Amino acid sequence: MNKSNEQVRETVRTGYADIATGRQSSCCGERSSCCEQSNPVAPELLAKSLGYDEKDIANLPEGANMGLSCGNPVTIAALQEGQVVLDLGSGGGFDVFQAGEKVKASGRVIGVDMTPEMISKARKNIEQYSKRTGLNNVEFRLGEIEHLPMPDASVDVVLSNCVINLSPTKPQVWREIYRVLKPGGKVSISDLALLKPLHDNFHEMVAALVGCIAGAVLVDETETMLKEAGFTSIKLTPKPDYVRNMLAWNDPLYRELTEALPKGEEITDYVVSLSIEACKDKN
Repeated sequence: MNKSNEQVRETVRTGYADIATGRQSSCCGERSSCCEQSNPVAPELLAKSLGYDEKDIANLPEGANMGLSCGNPVTIAALQEGQVVLDLGSGGGFDVFQAGEKVKASGRVIGVDMTPEMISKARKNIEQYSKRTGLNNVEFRLGEIEHLPMPDASVDVVLSNCVINLSPTKPQVWREIYRVLKPGGKVSISDLALLKPLHDNFHEMVAALVGCIAGAVLVDETETMLKEAGFTSIKLTPKPDYVRNMLAWNDPLYRELTEALPKGEEITDYVVSLSIEACKDKN
């Protein structure tokens, strides 16, 4: 049975609330064995594999790195001092705090998340961040990425890391991103995408939904949504290493999904991490 958009959002909200409060150890959902502590993928190991600097990871406030990334949008964005940056689905503040150091005191980084428990966790980390860096340039707002709590044309760069997949109304997300960007602004986003359609049984798996895969769309569909929202200079770069690493580390979600595939097929035939870059014209 197909879920309504609000049912999908509530499933995601509940799953990530459990992660924020420690009731669940990863984004795999209750039906997967990944709530067990016997074989979790270490957040530090995952972040390093995605190209995050080891020193930057070590300097983050405790608990900011929750192992929920599938790419490195901060590096892709090449952030500059003084920019206003918006991070969609900011979680514990992993990318927000790193972006804050790059835009420095004259810049601003705003994280948006729909899960109150995540917002609470991130806000508690601000004091530690400010004490270490001397910066007071980050904030976290409760809101849905389909209805961003931001004025029009107010942001230089939009980041997101493995979150847009979770939205049941992705075209609306891209329209909202376009709305809040200043003319000449850009998006630098990492997400999961499909090389070919998933089997129907994946879409009924809570584990796959909360782990981003059931909501993933084809790479070509992503490009179409970007164009329809008004974006130009679109660059989509598939990066299969993320999924390969998760399989190599015997991640429970990817193991479970692999077991659900027909014989002879691999999850890497279907799913990749996708680097998404695009611009809003200056006119």
